[in-house]
Amino acid sequence: MVIRKSDKTGLSPGSIVHVGEKKVDYVKINVIDYDPESLETKIVKTIEETYQLRDTDSVSWIDIIGLHDAEILDNIGSHFGIHVLTLEDIVNTETRPKIEIFDDYIFIVLKMIFYNEELETTEMEQLSILLGHHFVITFQEREGDILNPIRTRLQSVKGRLRKRGADYLTYALLDIVVDNYYIILEKLTEKLEGLEERVLLNPDKTIPINIQALIKEILLLRKTLWPLREAIHNLNNQETDLFDETTHPYLQDLYDHTIQVVDTLESFRENASGIMDLYQSTIGNKMNGIMKVLTIVASIFIPLTFVAGIYGMNFENMPELKWSYGYFMAWAIMFIIGVSLIILFKKRKWL
Repeated sequence: MVIRKSDKTGLSPGSIVHVGEKKVDYVKINVIDYDPESLETKIVKTIEETYQLRDTDSVSWIDIIGLHDAEILDNIGSHFGIHVLTLEDIVNTETRPKIEIFDDYIFIVLKMIFYNEELETTEMEQLSILLGHHFVITFQEREGDILNPIRTRLQSVKGRLRKRGADYLTYALLDIVVDNYYIILEKLTEKLEGLEERVLLNPDKTIPINIQALIKEILLLRKTLWPLREAIHNLNNQETDLFDETTHPYLQDLYDHTIQVVDTLESFRENASGIMDLYQSTIGNKMNGIMKVLTIVASIFIPLTFVAGIYGMNFENMPELKWSYGYFMAWAIMFIIGVSLIILFKKRKWL
């Protein structure tokens, strides 16, 4: 069942109603609690079991899978001091990527992009992040994500991630989501090269449909990344005690990555439009070649038809009609005319 934004018409602002497709029927809560010396990973059954993590000195990553349980969201908001409008945005999977800075937490919305190898299409999932002083809460639509490298890095004591605070964990989550866009860019590059090769070697009627689908895919990616780029830029330029000063250079690097991805998407859109122009030009040239052949054939047969038309008339006073060699002479004349025209066309390189 898909709940649309229009279904919330008439409800008061801050109403916690899940908007979008319900992708799981359960709510799963994974917790990773760590400091430089220790790490604990567990799955909790109730959100109340995470309340104690708010005031600990260690860093706690609470990963919640499933957005449809309004009671859990309401309890999180009450205990962690999250505004109801923030909770409303979390359960609305159509929320535009953004970053909002509050006194006690930072709220981040972005889109995780996956590539479906079977369908050869990109799939999108909303990821919401709440950053507090010693905790990070993530909200996902379904199980299975691109965040496993972060979990693996947390297992290592030597890594920078274990030694830094919740702000660096948030940066790491943002960074891996943006880095995953590069995988999508590689897939789009392969699609563009494949389409260009098809246009040059064997253009067919499905190519315009494929190009339009690719352009739509590129615009969707650009639509999700453009506001995130601006949000990261604003976050890096605003002062907040939730982000340590030493983390800002990493945010600047992340901002540079988003600029690079956006610029690449712009060039992809131009390339896709160029391939469409190339396809139309190729089809036009192919049609021109066909018309050229037909024109040459018609040019050869017009004078032959003229000769045949003359001797096809039924006038009695036509001396050649009673000539015993007239039939063969007509064939000879038509043959000479046809061969002469072919030689002329080849001499002028029309053939």
